[in-house]
Order: sequence, then structure tokens, then C-alpha cells
Amino acid sequence: MLLVIVLGNAHVFLYGHKIGVRRYPIFEEVPDQVLALFQMTFVDGRGYPMFAALFGYGLVQLARRQARLGLEPRAVRRILRRRGCGLVLLGFAHALFLFSGDIIGAYGMLAVLLTGVVVGASDRALLLIAGIWMIPAAFYGALQGIPVPEHAPPLESSISTSAPLKAAGFRVEEWGKQSPVQVSFSLISPMLIGAWAGRRRLLDEPERYQRCLRGVAVLGVGAAVAGGLPMALMASEVWTEPTPVANIVAGVLHAVTGYAGGVGYAALAGLIAIRLSVRQGPVVRAMKACGQRSMTCYLGQSVLLVAVLPAYGGGLGDHLGVAEAAVLAVLIWCVVVAMADIMRRLSVRGPAEVLLRRVTYGRASAAKH
Repeated sequence: MLLVIVLGNAHVFLYGHKIGVRRYPIFEEVPDQVLALFQMTFVDGRGYPMFAALFGYGLVQLARRQARLGLEPRAVRRILRRRGCGLVLLGFAHALFLFSGDIIGAYGMLAVLLTGVVVGASDRALLLIAGIWMIPAAFYGALQGIPVPEHAPPLESSISTSAPLKAAGFRVEEWGKQSPVQVSFSLISPMLIGAWAGRRRLLDEPERYQRCLRGVAVLGVGAAVAGGLPMALMASEVWTEPTPVANIVAGVLHAVTGYAGGVGYAALAGLIAIRLSVRQGPVVRAMKACGQRSMTCYLGQSVLLVAVLPAYGGGLGDHLGVAEAAVLAVLIWCVVVAMADIMRRLSVRGPAEVLLRRVTYGRASAAKH
């Protein structure tokens, strides 16, 4: 799942190039066009909904665990909101020092705003709100489908800024604008669907729900591929002259089916976990170590991307294409997984996870959780 995220983020660090639909960089080389076609179909707009669904699932797990410890519902909600505040602070730090496309802060805002709904609403209400919220999400997708001007600037002004302090200021400004938009239009529906699934323990006991997970994976990923293909053809310059109506329809399809794909990927992870539960080789152990330190690994990916690509870092984003950035993203993911495995061998917990636990529970009780 972190591989999906780093693939989705790598092209954002490219600058000095023509920008196309959804502000995706345009290159005329065939490998770049092929990668653009692949990523817009399988990655773009699919990774963050996937994590939103898993985040909602995790909130339900956390609430259930606190309830088993004997906490009253009000105290449980307080802990979840405190955790959300901690995520917002971590997201702000991520944007200030590394990357304005941070998603941790947006998830924290969701926890602060929607904990009462996640914990207290009925199952029917969760699904109803998720369905209703698809309407503004579809509208936002339509706006994203509108082509940008031919000489539009990079996706983020900070990426092409070499002065460190100036870039930091841009990053904070960009993060402050983007996070509320992501919360309002992109993440609420998949988060509530994930919370609904968490109440049914679909991923806690995947063996019991294989048929359900298989159906969700096939339908969700299939819908994401079919709905993402029109905009992928535009981004890869295969479909060069779509009409304005086609752009808007493609934007709606890309956004809405991206939520289906995110939920489908989460279900697919459950199915893969069933297979890997009996195969505890070194690769599986390394992947498990990465999952146990997912926030630290997510931040680690940003550190490595910044070291290579943006103008305030390595500066290679002005020279690489989409295909080269994708190869770099895969290599970075491999490095991060290897680092997580080294931490496992040394019995070192993820520093971001440790910090978040202290913010959530306090220094004295963090070790108990």
C-alpha cells in the first residue's frame, strides 16, 4: 500500500514540464506515456481513498480496544480526537519540513470531526452519509477534469523553489489549502465505508469473509480500471482532443471509481494476508515490519523523495520523466521496507508511532497501548 502512495507522489515532484489533466506532467517519450497510462488507471486517486478506508477501519478497532479496557464512550471519543490532533500536528511538520502533499494531517482532521459519527452512528447512517457525500466528491472530480492552461506552473509551487525557507513557506501554504479540500471532497466516503467494514471485522478475520472480500476486490478494482481509463488516455496523450464535456465526465468517473478502487485494494490486501499468513519468509517479515511502522515508513519515503527530486532537495525533478520517477519510487519503497526490517531485527519501534502514542495517551500510559 505504501508502494501505491509513493508511486502516486513521485510525479508530483517533477517540475519544468508541460502540465496536462489533473495537473499530470506530459512527456512525449513512449515509456513516460505508458507509465502515465498505468498510474492514472491504477494509482492516481486510488491510493488515498484506500488509506482513508483503512483509517476508518483502524478508528473502529481503536475504539473497540478502549471500550474493552472499560472506558466510557465519552472517554473513547476523547482519545480518538486526541489522536486526530496528534496526526494534524505530524502532518503540519511533514509539510513544513518535507512535502506539502501530506495526507496524515487530513486523516487527523477526519478523526477530530467525525469521531462521533464513526463511534455513535448506526450502520445504515454510515453508509447513507458515505453515499450522499459522493455527490460533492463527483463535483470535485468534474472540476479536476477541466484542462489546465497550456503553460500552467507545477502542481506545487514549492517543488520548483530552491530557496529552503521560501519553499517551506510555500509548503505550509499549500498544505493549509489542500488538506481541508481533501477532507471535504476526497476522504469522507471511503473512511465511513472503512468504519462500517471495521464493525464487521472483515479484515480482522479475513478467512471468514473470503467470498465478500473477493467480490469487493474484483468489483472495486474493476470499476477503478474502467472509470480511470478515459482520463488515463488523456494524461498519456493517447486521447489528444477530448471535448469539454468528455473532460468533465472523465473527471467524475475518475474520482468516483477511485473510491471503489481504494476499497477494492483494501479488500485485496485482506485476501493477500490470508495467503501470506502461512508463509513467514524474510520478505513477508519485512513487509509486516513495514506495516507495523507504516507512518514512519510513509515519512521516510518523503525524506528520500525530497533528497532526490525537488528543487529544494536533490533537484533531479527537472530532469527525470514519469517512467524514471516511477522506477525511483519503487527503489525508495524497497529501501524503506528494508529499513523497517532492520528496525524489527533491532527491536526498534517506529519513532512516528511512538510520538503519536505519547500524544494520544500521555507519556505514562503510552507503553500500555
